[in-house]
Amino acid sequence: MRIELARWPTPAALAATLALAGCSTLDPQAAVQPLQQQAQARYGAELQVSRSDADQARITERVDALLRTPLSADSAVQIALLHHRGLQARLQGLEIADAERVQATRLRNPGFSWGRSTQGDEREIERGLHLDIARLIALPWLAPMAKRQFEQAQAGVMQQMLAVAADTRRAFVQAVAAEETVRYMQQVMQAAEASAELARRMAAVGNFNALNQAREQAFYAEAALNLARAQQARTASRERLTRQLGLWGTQTGYTLPPRLPDLPPEPADQPDIERTAMAQRLDVQAARATAEQTAKNLGLTQATRFVNVLELGVMRNGSNEAPTQRGWEIGFELPLFDSGSARVAKAEASYRQALHQAADVAINARSEVREAYAAYRTAWDIARHHRDEIVPLRQRIQQENVLRYNGMLIGVFELLADTRAQIASVNAAIEALRDFWLAQAALDQALIGPAGALPSGLTAGPAAPSAAADKGH
Repeated sequence: MRIELARWPTPAALAATLALAGCSTLDPQAAVQPLQQQAQARYGAELQVSRSDADQARITERVDALLRTPLSADSAVQIALLHHRGLQARLQGLEIADAERVQATRLRNPGFSWGRSTQGDEREIERGLHLDIARLIALPWLAPMAKRQFEQAQAGVMQQMLAVAADTRRAFVQAVAAEETVRYMQQVMQAAEASAELARRMAAVGNFNALNQAREQAFYAEAALNLARAQQARTASRERLTRQLGLWGTQTGYTLPPRLPDLPPEPADQPDIERTAMAQRLDVQAARATAEQTAKNLGLTQATRFVNVLELGVMRNGSNEAPTQRGWEIGFELPLFDSGSARVAKAEASYRQALHQAADVAINARSEVREAYAAYRTAWDIARHHRDEIVPLRQRIQQENVLRYNGMLIGVFELLADTRAQIASVNAAIEALRDFWLAQAALDQALIGPAGALPSGLTAGPAAPSAAADKGH
């Protein structure tokens, strides 16, 4: 019988390694439990894994119950965490990673061989028990490595879960704002249609010149175009939300609330937002963990630079014509050509690389969270200005013009023009409120990972005044 061993461990180390190999068990629920805790802590929502038809039926029943009432931002996030098929696929991938982790910490099954050979009257029987000792010896290093790989996969799924929640909140805000915009564009369309029809009738009897009639007709045409664009934007934003929720069939007939939530009385004051981001951001935590692990690898490489191969073997051969052969051998590598300096230099460079990468991630994270917070504060100021200044002023102008129209001081076209301007100011206020909630979602995302896209109104130059506001009839 012949058994060949590599890097023979001490009996105590062998016993500990065998115990380590035998204690790794599969626990799918434990793999997703940290994600479920994060979902509950951040959103007050539950995260479930669909592992069977029965699980999927329970999830579908819960989603259908949430869809029976108008959606809110929180219920939309809850539906997405339950029903987003891409997230469910990543959760299954996490269980695959957990299975690979357990597999990596288990020994391969031992093998047995038996052979019989003859040479004349001599018979020789060989028996062999084969055990992967190299893997046994490597288990103390393989187990932490497999655990780190699983934790990296877990962090990736965590990042996607948070991204799904943030994207769903943004899609919800855009869908509700698009619904409101369509309603106000319909009002503008009605006012423009009435103005164009009145101009046509007055021109027909000679009480309106061709230039003014063409102006009213042009505004009516522009209003029709803007309404068509608003309707298309509503369809697109609703479909984006539907994709985030993972809905299809009759589920796509969900109801949205009539308007966005009101602006908070005051913006959130976060003077230590950079410190909060450094403690919460997943990319910062991952970069820090990578640097720490690289430092541990550097120490191991330096400690083993001269000891790379050490082998111990024992053998036993039996024959019917000779005594049983027994023996042992030991072998090690002489560091004549490769002293391990290249491996040490590579490990040191990898450690310095990890430090620079961690610093780069931290610098970018601080900048992103400052930018997101500035956009959030600016969006709040703009939305409040629309709500408290512009809209009330337009309403007051409209009321004064109604009084003047009743006193026959202005004509109907001047009144219609101011009505259109007042409607446009309300629509601009809706867009400002939408941008605030989008900035809020981007700030929340920046505190846990790479910042989401800021509202376009906060990154571009000042918007051009609306055509309706410029009418001076």
